[in-house]
Amino acid sequence: MTLPLSGILVVSLEQAVAAPQATCRLADAGARVIKIERPEGDFARGYDDYVHGESANFVWLNRGKESVVLDLARNEDKALFAAMLAKADVFVQNLKPGAIAKLGFPIPELRKKHPRLICCSISGYGETGPYRSRKAYDLLVQAESGLASITGGPDAPARVGFSVADIGAGMNAYQAILEALIARSRTGEGATIQVSLFDAMAEWMTVPLLSHEGGHPFRRIGLAHAAIAPYGVFRSRDDADILISIQNDREWRVLADRVLGDAAIADDPKFATNRDRVAHRFETDRLVGTAFARHDVEKLTQMLDTAGIAFARVSDCALLSSHPHLRRITVDTPSGPATLPAPAPIVDGERRYGAVPALGAHTEQIRAEFG
Repeated sequence: MTLPLSGILVVSLEQAVAAPQATCRLADAGARVIKIERPEGDFARGYDDYVHGESANFVWLNRGKESVVLDLARNEDKALFAAMLAKADVFVQNLKPGAIAKLGFPIPELRKKHPRLICCSISGYGETGPYRSRKAYDLLVQAESGLASITGGPDAPARVGFSVADIGAGMNAYQAILEALIARSRTGEGATIQVSLFDAMAEWMTVPLLSHEGGHPFRRIGLAHAAIAPYGVFRSRDDADILISIQNDREWRVLADRVLGDAAIADDPKFATNRDRVAHRFETDRLVGTAFARHDVEKLTQMLDTAGIAFARVSDCALLSSHPHLRRITVDTPSGPATLPAPAPIVDGERRYGAVPALGAHTEQIRAEFG
């Protein structure tokens, strides 16, 4: 079938996670993505060797692309790069601010020379501002943006368990590129786009920030809720962790009757309303914990489901791997096929996904095509 971005050429001078995230989505949507790598390759290729000897990060974010090795210190390769940009619809780069200009390709000049070109630059703190020259890896931005301060338990800030700042910036870049392509179809004009990891996380921090500025700062409480009880993790007899969420007093009465086995608890003055239960959180949690500990996880989840109580198993990756709702796709890699979690959107059924390229696999083809 014809994909939405068929016929769109994307040239990407990219590495690591953020820019590859954006261009991977463009490739999934049918764009031709030419990934330019330095002679030693995108350093994300060496992050780990967990997928048949390939990097898990690289396999995830580079399917459907063509890999071209260029040394942009060489005039011949600069000329090839310029020829590619002359035909491109989209140019993505995530070098540090100022680096692309030092290579001889300042974004304002590219936009003047190629008015239809959409240029997207991704960096840690953006192209302007006092921190623009700082190195900004994902965890550093999680810390600087305040995200780490609201993540984890009471004892210490924590890292979100994957590269959320990189991924957030990449998805924002993808969205902005799609908007620019739609606008260009109407006006004929390209666009200059800047996305920073810090801005991506700062925007996602809106509710905690506004709460703080309104005099109600967030507190780290782990898998719990500061204003609702019971809302947290309780352990079954066979040591499975179950997270429950009681949103109102009606749900509390159902939980007390059909899961805790004591309908009278719901009318106890210490537990009758959410405000009462929050004031007596320790005793509330002890009641729930004692009842949960009487049942194995299979029986307990069945009781919760039948009662209409909102709950979730606190899964680890082993449980996710066999989860009944986990959809997978298969992509080819240089060392064999790999199965990955499927992208979230399902549009007119499942689509086929391109292969992960070996380093420089398309270099000679590209030299012949654009040389």
